[in-house]
Amino acid sequence: MRTMKPYKYTEGGLDNIYLMNGYSVRNTPYGESVSIDNLDGLHKAIARHLVENKPKLSGAEFRFLRIEMDMSQKQLGKLIGVSSQTIALWEKHKVGVKPYGDILVRIIYREWVGGNAQMKKLIDHLNSIDRKENKIIFQETQGEWVPKAA
Repeated sequence: MRTMKPYKYTEGGLDNIYLMNGYSVRNTPYGESVSIDNLDGLHKAIARHLVENKPKLSGAEFRFLRIEMDMSQKQLGKLIGVSSQTIALWEKHKVGVKPYGDILVRIIYREWVGGNAQMKKLIDHLNSIDRKENKIIFQETQGEWVPKAA
């Protein structure tokens, strides 16, 4: 029985992930090709480990979680109250991921992967609205205050 050496899995954007098994190597006319079994499951396991076991996320790990949630830098920035440029700087190691960004992305990911429909609905809603400050006018109607329709 041939023992496979650990495969350094960099395709997910992280440089410290190694696979003991669950992959196969094939020789092609263009060189070696690696096929990963259950790639979605691998990515979920990596993300879960990052969220639950890393004391501080690196920029690449932060990016990995954002991509796993299928969010753009702009969408995540809007959600946590920073610009897409700030997210890009965090991800590119220009500045460290701020502690509040680290904590928020972990919370958001846990709710997202846990299937929290309310969280997904809130994220979709926040990403769909314009965050400009607008004048909001309320009116009392039948003893209840409601925003006046535009």
